[in-house]
Amino acid sequence: MSPLSPEASRPAQASSQGAPGDAVALYEVAPRDGLQNEARVLPLEAKLRLIHGLVGAGFTDIEATSFVRPSWIPQLADAAELMRELAQVDGVNFWGLVPNARGLERALDAGLRHVATFMSASETHNRKNVNRTRHESLAILRDVIGTAKDDGVTVRSYISTVFGCPFEGAVPIKDSVRLAQSLIDAGADIIALGDTTGMADPILVQRVIAAMVAGGVPVSRLALHMHDTMGTALANVLAGFQAGVRTFDGSVAGVGGCPYAPGASGNAASEDLAHLFGAMGVFTGVDLDQAARTGATLATDLGRQLPGRYHRFWLGTRVRAETDRPAQTAKSA
Repeated sequence: MSPLSPEASRPAQASSQGAPGDAVALYEVAPRDGLQNEARVLPLEAKLRLIHGLVGAGFTDIEATSFVRPSWIPQLADAAELMRELAQVDGVNFWGLVPNARGLERALDAGLRHVATFMSASETHNRKNVNRTRHESLAILRDVIGTAKDDGVTVRSYISTVFGCPFEGAVPIKDSVRLAQSLIDAGADIIALGDTTGMADPILVQRVIAAMVAGGVPVSRLALHMHDTMGTALANVLAGFQAGVRTFDGSVAGVGGCPYAPGASGNAASEDLAHLFGAMGVFTGVDLDQAARTGATLATDLGRQLPGRYHRFWLGTRVRAETDRPAQTAKSA
């Protein structure tokens, strides 16, 4: 086992398929959605260190990389090499983002058994993101999902800009519901509803979830992918929890955002989510201190401050502890 291999002992964690009662599943996106928007391209060793830190913190669903064309997302151009070097861990699902049939082929060749597709509820954002109409994207994804399911692969389907588009503004809820229905019919196991630029509010979150359920999309198959652009991610996550959703995406230390949506910086921070649910007595299986350590290491590797609230609090307590230590030593002497 390499020196970067994950620790053998990890906390138990609910499955990303949805957890009942007083448990939630936290789906970690930092290695993919977090790094794709960074100016600094991390070396493979740093990416492995990040993923292994997340495994050690108890995350069992980790979006490790993306199999989009390397020229689109050069930060993740080493996807195949990363998966070759990444040791498989019992009970941990590594996911890869795939845009089309070629991306799926590359992901399967790399050994992935869990893939994520993506398209937008907004026509304008979809064109800017993948240079296709929504109709064209849906046709392609039906084939991708069908092929993946025929091979026994689990599929998560992202719908971006559900709660608002930076180009069109409000997006009709019925459009998102129709897309979710089509993706479920194609075989998708999970529908991840994306607040791509942080435009959601708690009432809108609950309206969207209610419409999904009324449209035949089970709440157990929904996940929320919230951004904290305007500081509302935790409020929107709590609204989703109250509406029955039990799977929430997070990015350690709040790293990341969408490179094709102006103002989309700031994924919901995984430590913030773990702290919120822990304070509520809701099980996540995540070791908060270990997650914070992983976020601190990532900030060092990226060479910049990261926005997660608990991340900054944790760093502050560490600094105070280091500052106080000499004075306490001198006093005791």
